[in-house]
Amino acid sequence: MADLFGWLISFFLLIALLVLVTYQLMCLADLEFDYINPYDFSARINSVVVPEFIIQAVLSFFYIVTGHWVMSLLSVPYLYFNIRLYRQKKHLVDVTEIFNQLSWEKKQRLVKLFYLVLTLFLSVFWMIYTTLEDHNE
Repeated sequence: MADLFGWLISFFLLIALLVLVTYQLMCLADLEFDYINPYDFSARINSVVVPEFIIQAVLSFFYIVTGHWVMSLLSVPYLYFNIRLYRQKKHLVDVTEIFNQLSWEKKQRLVKLFYLVLTLFLSVFWMIYTTLEDHNE
């Protein structure tokens, strides 16, 4: 039962990450179609980037603590990418350079989105497998 609870926590953390990345993609689309100005865009994106990084770090740490080694290994590339962006101070969006970096920012967040969907799928799979395994005992 504790393992199922761990998968539920993982599921909700992944949903939170998906919401944050989807919000960032929606803001990028709004900027691309001129529904929002670059200053508001930067303020919105920069306010959710650090919480996204923190939730990803908590999720990776949670996988290690609960002993889900495969999922923790799958979360390492995303965590490494976020840490590298943060250390190079490239995690925040610059208002003056956003139109030059728009395609890169969209690609980066789309890759994150697909990665999170894959991780969510695996998490749901393991959650169902754990539930069925507990039910058979």
